[in-house]
Amino acid sequence: MDPLTRILWRLAQWWRHPPSPYFVRILVATLLVVLAVVLVERFIGWPEWLRTERVPIRRL
Repeated sequence: MDPLTRILWRLAQWWRHPPSPYFVRILVATLLVVLAVVLVERFIGWPEWLRTERVPIRRL
């Protein structure tokens, strides 16, 4: 099943049987955290200590 069909299926089930208010709060909080991380990465950037650097592969 393709992803769009799965999303539409889930939305149809949520329409028939709405999630609890507790689950909705968790979902909204998760989306806000993800949005905050994306905005920090996009506009401010990561600090130097959080950046990863490629480690050269040593061949024996």
